[in-house]
Amino acid sequence: MEHRMLGRTGREVSVVGLGTWQLGGDWGTVDEDDALAILDASVRAGVTLLDTADVYGDGRSERLIGRFLAARPAEGVLVATKMGRRVEQRPEHYTLDNFRAWTDRSRQNLGVDTLDLVQLHCPPTAVLETDAVYDTLDTLVAERRVAAYGVSVETCDQALTAIARPNVASVQIILNAFRRKPLERVLPAALAAGVGIVARVPLASGLLTGKFRPDTAFAADDHRNFNRHGASFDVGETFSGVDYETGLAAAAEFTRLVPAGASPAQAALRWVIQQPGVTTVIPGASSVEQATANATAAALPELPEPALAAIAELYDRRIRAQVHHRW
Repeated sequence: MEHRMLGRTGREVSVVGLGTWQLGGDWGTVDEDDALAILDASVRAGVTLLDTADVYGDGRSERLIGRFLAARPAEGVLVATKMGRRVEQRPEHYTLDNFRAWTDRSRQNLGVDTLDLVQLHCPPTAVLETDAVYDTLDTLVAERRVAAYGVSVETCDQALTAIARPNVASVQIILNAFRRKPLERVLPAALAAGVGIVARVPLASGLLTGKFRPDTAFAADDHRNFNRHGASFDVGETFSGVDYETGLAAAAEFTRLVPAGASPAQAALRWVIQQPGVTTVIPGASSVEQATANATAAALPELPEPALAAIAELYDRRIRAQVHHRW
């Protein structure tokens, strides 16, 4: 497994990490034994970055990770968590008292004294533009509640705002073959500033696996059911903001571009990994088999130029008009 420096954290992480939203909820139910097996399979395959948040299952995801790592203290895994969505996302809630309370809860859930990396969890733009917020985050570092901090964002403009701050270690943003806008300015800016890029939603909520059909049924508690139109949170988090019918047609074309020896999901991950400026990609996994296959994508050859050009043309023809101007 290739490793890259995660921006200003001073630590290297695997180019394929594991997103653990699904271990908390909003993707259907994953029982504890299965969740622990997924974590184990990922780490055994070389994954050294686990991404979570304090609101995933109201802390369930963090607690499962803490339980898993308690038995493996020498694994060298970096845990990136998030905070800020336990209350309504208004600027006045981003205070030192709240930051202390939220990080204390995450430290307890994970069973650690110091969080490796805490990320503001898709806050409003006004928060990202406020000097006092970064001063408060610096205080958390000084108090050794956190070792480093970053942000998770919805838009490219938000990412650029955060990258300009001197102590932001990393930026997490949606990036995949159906969400290409970060390639234009965000990745070059991060590379120049030494800020890590954590690419999330790399499979467009599973569209890029090529496994979905018009009649695919998603559980009632799966965001791919209840958030298709942004009813619960930013619609860009679900299928990358692409409407399901368009996404299915584009995914079918993407599947035909996949080189021999790779699955569509692995090719989609390989596409992200080889974009200049990307540090790591964090696909989720709902089974041991998925976790292992995702990690294996790191060992695949880079996609050749004709495939890259075809993927770009597919985006321009089917996807760009829906998503490019929005995020």
